[in-house]
Amino acid sequence: MGRPKEFDPHAAVDRAMDVFWGQGYGATTPQQLAERLQIAKGSMYHTFGGKRQLYDLALRRYLDMRVESVGAMLNSPGPAKDILRQVFLYLVETDFERPDRRGCFATNSAVELGRIDEDVTRRVIDLFGRTEEAFRELIERGQRDGDIRPDLNASDAASMLLSTATGLHVLARVDSGPERLHRVVDATLDLV
Repeated sequence: MGRPKEFDPHAAVDRAMDVFWGQGYGATTPQQLAERLQIAKGSMYHTFGGKRQLYDLALRRYLDMRVESVGAMLNSPGPAKDILRQVFLYLVETDFERPDRRGCFATNSAVELGRIDEDVTRRVIDLFGRTEEAFRELIERGQRDGDIRPDLNASDAASMLLSTATGLHVLARVDSGPERLHRVVDATLDLV
């Protein structure tokens, strides 16, 4: 009979998510993961199967967290434009709250692995699709309530908002401050 695990696998996935999110998949070594997870490499392989499987678990964890947080905001009561502003400012704020400005793990994963890894592509496309659908529903609600332009094609506008959100994450990785991103948010909301 083997020794019982002396670590929390859920906490280990959260720590792995932090490493992959900051460094990407390719730049992260199994040794770095083991050190960050504070477990032996053998325990990491035994519990998770390896770097790739741990990456999958970390990405899944991130996607679940993102769907929960942004989904709750998009489905909250209130004027649609106010909700959109709140969501975009939340994205900007969370991108700039850390000195490493790591952006969005899903967007980073799409950029790094999207053309070469079908599983990552499928997961990120699913997140983007769900986000775009939530934007569309909010736009339609705003149109019914008179808060969003009635002549706007809700599906096209939702695609634009998804692209804006993704672009904000990329800009946050390279801009020195949030000022330009705030201007992007203002200009985007002027269009709806």
